[in-house]
Amino acid sequence: MVRITVRTLSPLDENLWSFHVQVTESDGSKTNHGVSMDKEYYKKISTGNIGPEDFVMKSFEFLLKREDKHSILKEFKIKQISEYFPEYETEIIKMIRE
Repeated sequence: MVRITVRTLSPLDENLWSFHVQVTESDGSKTNHGVSMDKEYYKKISTGNIGPEDFVMKSFEFLLKREDKHSILKEFKIKQISEYFPEYETEIIKMIRE
């Protein structure tokens, strides 16, 4: 079982949120990630159906279905996920609606 913990940090600026994400496996192994998210991108994709931390958590759930936690970049912008996984935006919208 994987546990994803998302903690909001101080905003990088008025349009960019910052988060610390920790992914913990049942064996106790962990990875830590610095994630930022543009407010406009969040509003466009989430349409306000979930909060920013839940959006980040669902994005990590999406990533972990496709790669090992050690393969996830240590620092990135949420928007970049679609550069690696073109289906991200379509899939995250479905996940938000579930």
